[in-house]
Amino acid sequence: MVDEKDRDQARVFADRSSLYREFLQEREEILKHKWLESEKAGRDIGFERALLDWIRNHRDRWKASRRAGQTEVPTSQS
Repeated sequence: MVDEKDRDQARVFADRSSLYREFLQEREEILKHKWLESEKAGRDIGFERALLDWIRNHRDRWKASRRAGQTEVPTSQS
């Protein structure tokens, strides 16, 4: 069983981990993309479909913009 001290240490690690922060930011972009594409489709397209579409069509540009110092990039083209 995990005690409170272990949970606190895990939270501190997660807060300090740049990899984990990057994961959370990428996940947020995927969820935004899912919402936009679901609105266009008039139904929930599901996380897996949104994930694959985002990776194929938007991830490289998003990562490049982050490397260039930008914080937000549109995830969908109309």
